[in-house]
Amino acid sequence: MKCDPNLYRAASPSLAVKPRLIRHLFLPPLIIALMIGLGYIGFWTSEHYGIRSLGENGQRQLELHARAVESEISKYTYLPSLLELETSVSKLLADPTPEHRQTVNDYLEGLNRRSRSRAIYVMDTTGRVMATSNWRDVDSYLGEDLSFRAYFQNAVRGQPGRFYGIGSTNGEPGYYLAHGLEEHGKIIGVAVVKVRLEAMEERWQRARLEAFVSDENGIIILSSDPARRLKSVVPLSEETKEKLARSLQYYWFPLNELQPLARETLSEGVEKLTFPANSELVSDDENISYLSQTRPLSDTPWNFTLLTPLQDLRREAVNQGILVAVAFALVAFLLIAWNERRKVIATRLAAREALQEANNQLERRITERTTDLRASNERLKGQIRERRHAEETLRRAQDELVQAGKLAAIGQMSTSIAHELNQPLAALRTLSGNTVRFLERGQLDVASTNLKTINELIDRMGRITASLRSFARRGDDKGQACLGKAVDAALQLLGGRVENAHLQVHRHFDDVQMQIDQTRLEQILVNLVGNALDAMQAQPQPELWLEGEALEGKYRLRVRDNGHGIDAEARKHLFEPFFTTKPGEQGLGLGLTLSASLAAATGGHLGVEHPASGGTAFVLSLPLVSPTSAEPI
Repeated sequence: MKCDPNLYRAASPSLAVKPRLIRHLFLPPLIIALMIGLGYIGFWTSEHYGIRSLGENGQRQLELHARAVESEISKYTYLPSLLELETSVSKLLADPTPEHRQTVNDYLEGLNRRSRSRAIYVMDTTGRVMATSNWRDVDSYLGEDLSFRAYFQNAVRGQPGRFYGIGSTNGEPGYYLAHGLEEHGKIIGVAVVKVRLEAMEERWQRARLEAFVSDENGIIILSSDPARRLKSVVPLSEETKEKLARSLQYYWFPLNELQPLARETLSEGVEKLTFPANSELVSDDENISYLSQTRPLSDTPWNFTLLTPLQDLRREAVNQGILVAVAFALVAFLLIAWNERRKVIATRLAAREALQEANNQLERRITERTTDLRASNERLKGQIRERRHAEETLRRAQDELVQAGKLAAIGQMSTSIAHELNQPLAALRTLSGNTVRFLERGQLDVASTNLKTINELIDRMGRITASLRSFARRGDDKGQACLGKAVDAALQLLGGRVENAHLQVHRHFDDVQMQIDQTRLEQILVNLVGNALDAMQAQPQPELWLEGEALEGKYRLRVRDNGHGIDAEARKHLFEPFFTTKPGEQGLGLGLTLSASLAAATGGHLGVEHPASGGTAFVLSLPLVSPTSAEPI
């Protein structure tokens, strides 16, 4: 059964635009705001009930560990009063002889070992230590004046001395219990027991417990975290700090305040503390919060504080908030998706017919376009064939033009070449005739000398003809050329003109390998050197400089003369075909054009400079085969 598209057809644009605009503008922000609000409510509710549960559990832990601290402290309270029963102690205080001191030292040493305290010692009423359990140690208390200690001042007045401090002798912290020793109702001395409480810190650390004990001054004296020890939990005035520093109770420690980033009081003795991320107590990269629960310790002015981290609770509360927000977002998404689905059904039914019509029209256009592309492809192939044929014809014409330029250069040099060959031929004629006569006369040594000279002349003629054959040979598009060899060959081909002109050649270049055919490089150099010789015909002392340098993977050869130079008008047409400044039929005007074309074919360049000192300099730049292979010439 087909659905009637009219049932799902949208309303007219004038009526549908406003509701659609309202949905698109206000619905997404509304959903996001509801997600954030519900997520925060879920987070707050979960955190509130989680803190309540942690507080109840922490209260039990607080009571348990506080009683353990009280028990640890109370088991040593009997020891100072026990010395009042020992007669050797009263004898020492009445008559401090070495024998009495040694007796009491031995007694105190044994008592300390059995009670497992840190040290036990006896002082007279002036605060001088008369005997001690650690009399064998290097840092023994024996003979020290401890009258400045608060526990001694309380005990000598008949009050219990309870004191936590850091020893002035060895800097060791401890809990001191002092008792005034009486005889016939009069105090004759003070007995002191020093106890170390660090064992409790070790037990807290093994149990992964966050806790500390603060004394009557608000200074943390015991802590599971060593970084909290000897820090103040209450603000200390400068007067209080100075007073504590004079008493040396905490030695010379600065007593910095343990300052949280945020403090929230939940109930009496219960707080929520947040420490900053840059605090030395926090190793994470984010702030950390604790539930702090404090309880006073009986028989002491101290307070025991238990810290319960809230990180896991907060993460769980965040997860709960995110879960509530995601659940709401999911419900909202499902409702929106159902509504959009209802609209899509109507749109699809209306678009199906339009899509079918568009598909048919697209197929017709594709067929037409394919036919046009096929015809264009055939035309393009024909143009490519014609272009390749034209390029091949142009390449052949260029090769023929290069060869014609070579032959023209050879024709121009024919006079000097004939002169070079005529001299050896005349000498050969003379030497051969003389050699026959010398042989007839029997002068074999002179004949041998003439034959050697004839051989050298023949070699000279062979080098001249070999240079001509090499220069006339057709070049290749690819190849490698030796710069030094090419310069020698060019100067040899022009040897007659060089000698007649008495040319002085300055060579300042490296023997490098260039990416160009050897004969083509020689042809370029013959053209450049020949032009330089033509320009220096009127110069009484002609000079030619060949200077080279490597630059960015190419080698620049500068061919400079001291001739008459080139005028400004001729410079404009210097590299144009058939342009020449030579009179009559001395030149065709193709030398520089062919040389520039040969240089460009290998990725090089031929340019011209006009030095201020006069003359002309042609700069030939060609790629190097290996930029590092250069030997000075």
